[in-house]
Amino acid sequence: MPAAEPPFKRLTVVQLIPALHSGGAERSVLEIGQALVAAGHRSVVISAGGRLVPQLEAAGSEHIGLDIGSKSLRALARVAPLRRRLRALRPDIVHARSRLPAWLAWWALRGLSPRPHLVTTVHGLNTPGRYSAIMLRGERVIAVSQTVRDHLISHYPQLDTTRLRVIPRGIDPAAFPYGHRPEDAWRRDFYARFPQLAGAPLLTLPGRGTRLKGHHDAVELVAELARRGIDVRLLLLGVLEPGREAYAAELRALIEARGLAAKVALSPARTDVRDVFAESALVLQLSTKPEAFGRTVIEALALCRPVLGYAHGGVGELLAELYPAGRVPPGDREKLVERAAELLRVAPPIAPLGHYRLADMQRATLALYQELVAG
Repeated sequence: MPAAEPPFKRLTVVQLIPALHSGGAERSVLEIGQALVAAGHRSVVISAGGRLVPQLEAAGSEHIGLDIGSKSLRALARVAPLRRRLRALRPDIVHARSRLPAWLAWWALRGLSPRPHLVTTVHGLNTPGRYSAIMLRGERVIAVSQTVRDHLISHYPQLDTTRLRVIPRGIDPAAFPYGHRPEDAWRRDFYARFPQLAGAPLLTLPGRGTRLKGHHDAVELVAELARRGIDVRLLLLGVLEPGREAYAAELRALIEARGLAAKVALSPARTDVRDVFAESALVLQLSTKPEAFGRTVIEALALCRPVLGYAHGGVGELLAELYPAGRVPPGDREKLVERAAELLRVAPPIAPLGHYRLADMQRATLALYQELVAG
């Protein structure tokens, strides 16, 4: 006779994050909230709010507005309001995804009985120190990549690694289908908006308006390819941001100086990233500073589009595993040009993704919650 199924326990999980505007951690909050609701659990998010709140609530999660992210001398005054909310919610799990919320949770949980289990996720390569060390106090500490795990172990030798779990972020294969090609109508609209990008292979560098994303290296790459007789176009996707006008002007000056005004376009963030990537001959990841993960690497490869990037941090980790041909030593512009020319000529085949899927991340996170509750 088969063993009986264990009784279902409906969990209440509270995720803590400074705000819900945009970003990888914020997206993960929504994705785990969606998975909790789909599995019959109660999902609550506490933050200062933001443009993603309607999307969160539409998927069945609850949102409680509380400023738990603003760094000031008055931050400790928010411990009591947070404790009151947690006492009313009686959560099984409190999951902190940022340092200040983790500090506030650590103090707020001291006054609760029964005390919820504390989980933390380290989403970035935070500067080591006492302030960042709060993220190690979770009963389980999630690292979003092996790169983050190695960073934590290297800088915090006292860390109990049995509490550490690597759960990479993932993408929805339905949102980035293998071999996807944009529709003709989309292509007409895209090239009408960016006529300078037509007529040659498109290189796309996604990234916000900061020099850490390697925009200068991308411009110099196009200039050097042109000197070698290789005609390409470049889209700096997401570089135009409010408050970053001086940086955009700096990039435009470089583009003009290299004679590339007819080959390079700057753009704000777009909602049609899937089609932009699918239209690209190469997707670039040239961050000058190691990053914790590298979601755009996964998105592009899921679409069967080649990725060329600096082999450090999470980007290097993903390329080493999924597309070694796209790796270049960090900052080596000569090798970058050579590898770009090779990939534009003949890019090695790309296999469909077998992991780094959204469902994998959701399943592993919910399993970790159940593991804690089960004791």
